Amino acid sequence: MGTPVNIIVGSHVWAEDLDEAWIDGEVIGIEGRNATIVTTEGKTIVVDISNIYPKDTEAPPAGVDDMTKLAYLHEPGVLHNLASHFALNEIYTGNILIAVNPIQRLPHLYDIHMMEQYKGAAFGELIPHLFAVANTSYRTANPYWLMERVELQNRGNKDAHEIPCIHGGHIRYRGKNSRTISFGVQPSLGSIWECQNCKKKQFQIQFDNHGKISGAAVHTYLLERSRFCQVSDPERNYHCFYMLCAAPPEDAKKFKLENPRSFHYLNQTNYYEIANVNDAREYLETRNAMDVVGISQDEQDAIFRMVATILHLGNIEFIKGKEADSSKLKDEKALSHLQTAAELLIMLIFRCDEKALEDSLYQRVIGTPDGNITKPLDPDLAPLNRDALAKTVYSRPFDYRMQYSVVAAILYLGNIEFIKGKEADSSKLKDEKDLSYLQTACDEKALEDSLCQRVIVTPDGNITKPLDPDLAPLNRDALAKTVYSKLFD
Repeated sequence: MGTPVNIIVGSHVWAEDLDEAWIDGEVIGIEGRNATIVTTEGKTIVVDISNIYPKDTEAPPAGVDDMTKLAYLHEPGVLHNLASHFALNEIYTGNILIAVNPIQRLPHLYDIHMMEQYKGAAFGELIPHLFAVANTSYRTANPYWLMERVELQNRGNKDAHEIPCIHGGHIRYRGKNSRTISFGVQPSLGSIWECQNCKKKQFQIQFDNHGKISGAAVHTYLLERSRFCQVSDPERNYHCFYMLCAAPPEDAKKFKLENPRSFHYLNQTNYYEIANVNDAREYLETRNAMDVVGISQDEQDAIFRMVATILHLGNIEFIKGKEADSSKLKDEKALSHLQTAAELLIMLIFRCDEKALEDSLYQRVIGTPDGNITKPLDPDLAPLNRDALAKTVYSRPFDYRMQYSVVAAILYLGNIEFIKGKEADSSKLKDEKDLSYLQTACDEKALEDSLCQRVIVTPDGNITKPLDPDLAPLNRDALAKTVYSKLFD
């Protein structure tokens, strides 16, 4: 990043600092490539002229709402503007919306009164806010089922799931027409059960003509599984782990959990709690949210069993075994966590026993044309194998519900039958039973039209052609095949 203007004696500048990132001051002398600066704190420093940048002395103390209006658009200028807003609890900055995590709840920013203010307001008319982006995405969404896409980028792993939740909340509030909104999220925490982290995630919300949500979907890809194995101060691991450790006694006993300080994946950092966040309450609210979206108690227990299994896997330690380059469990404590992990897993996959799990941790199976070769792993490699297993288990909750729903939809689609309709070469649902299958599978009217009609695209526009009772089942089967393929995407 080169210096955009000439720096002379008397210039007010920003200078790079190892502790504060950037400090401001006035240039009192320049010799060759070195500039002598007196900082606002009265300290004299000598800095390479390529590492200093001009400061806008006329910028308002509270900063500007739109950073494209900054006199100097460089790193120290942007950071200072964000800091000025942050000090006033103004966490949003536009025109490209930037949000700085306040590490506290600011309910006045997201209440109904604030939603009403931004409802229908032109973008840029009011001060920067996530509702301004949400309102614009809603207003510009095509009412003919075309997709509106909004990119929300999150940096860091603390409460970044709040942004899509707030954005989606305003979209739900605004919903009056049948349309679909989708938005991608980068990185990280954010799914309905908060065992959450993904590099990129896409949410879709669909409304009917009465302003009610008629459908929603969550797609995850580039799942960031590696971060929970290694955490450093001042970061905290994913919220779901702490929430589960703070669960009511009966749940903690069911999942065999205790204080988060006793688990390796959590005690690599001293950051266990977040100010103004009650993990026990968050756990109960998450459970309630899962109830609302139709996740059964058995499914919820299965998801949290996977989360608990990860914590127990992380506490399995190894020492050198009897054979060369081999390893074994370190002590009785490691054995206890192994047994607990196996017990939790056997409730999920029915084929996991203690010995099989132990072998998978410190042995590696190599496939060859002549058969499989089992190779022992030394105490340095066994933990890597353990972490790889934990990452695999961690990825399962993100696919679990989606696969369950897709399979169910396929089964219901297969039961839909047709009879001859009123018009020539047309068809309709055979009876009320087929209507119930249709309602279970998806949005009723849209799906019925897609089954009984075919859309032909022509240069002059789309032509809708009805399908007779012989062709409609073929259309139904084609849709089921498409839905089935989503399991493998």
